[in-house]
Amino acid sequence: MTANFRDGGRLPAAFLTPGSSSFLDFLSDHAPEQLPGHRPLPPVKGPVEAPHGTTIVALIFDGGVVLAGDRRATMGHMIAQRDIEKVFPADEYSAVGIAGTAGLAVELVKLFQLELEHFEKVEGDTLSLEGKANRLSAMIRGNLGMAMQGLAVIPLFAGWDVERGRGRIFSYDVTGGRSEEHGFAAVGSGSIFARGALKKLHREDLTEERAATVAIQALYDAADDDSATGGPDLTRRIFPIISVITGDGHRRLPEAEVSELARAVLDGRLQLPNGPQAPVL
Repeated sequence: MTANFRDGGRLPAAFLTPGSSSFLDFLSDHAPEQLPGHRPLPPVKGPVEAPHGTTIVALIFDGGVVLAGDRRATMGHMIAQRDIEKVFPADEYSAVGIAGTAGLAVELVKLFQLELEHFEKVEGDTLSLEGKANRLSAMIRGNLGMAMQGLAVIPLFAGWDVERGRGRIFSYDVTGGRSEEHGFAAVGSGSIFARGALKKLHREDLTEERAATVAIQALYDAADDDSATGGPDLTRRIFPIISVITGDGHRRLPEAEVSELARAVLDGRLQLPNGPQAPVL
């Protein structure tokens, strides 16, 4: 689909043909080989070894939603990367965290960002949060062939619903099935441990700072029991990535702020290694 500069520099007909406002549909019609799920894999024996991202958590607080992820990527039993980024802004009022095959997941996120930007430019308006969640679901479904070969991508999507005036969280399965989560959610290999922490610590009336602290506590518990999840690394100064989405838009917490919260969590763990205790009743 390169431009035809020999003919007055005009764009090919594909760019000038009326169609939907979906960039994903445009690629499907004119360059399907550019979509991750449409690329044929070479024949291989046994599982494909590729770096995998792990634990992502999200929780709603009074005034918004927090989305956070650890920084470790693993390949089998080895640590492939210690400082991978797994949480990305999707647009002004939403963010997506990735678990699963790291390379495909990052590519899917970039395509999702472009999909939302393309829609806004064509329509002159933004998709609703529900519409964004549906678009992401379709993209995951398009990767089903790869997922069946062991290259799955499982995101966690969170954002501020402008129409309803509150934060919302959506989780997915490998087929693109979408579920709205109420209060909190976690995905990835350490999610079962992170979810346990969130269940005990989450409150609807949390402030932004306390919500970010709860997210760090949940990731710490995940790292404590799941070798594929990385906890705060003071020696290398590697800390979780935390995004906050409110009515003012998306904001990534500065590293200095996250490191301060993480150090406070670690100091508390010196006294209570298993973390803060929730009341029995």
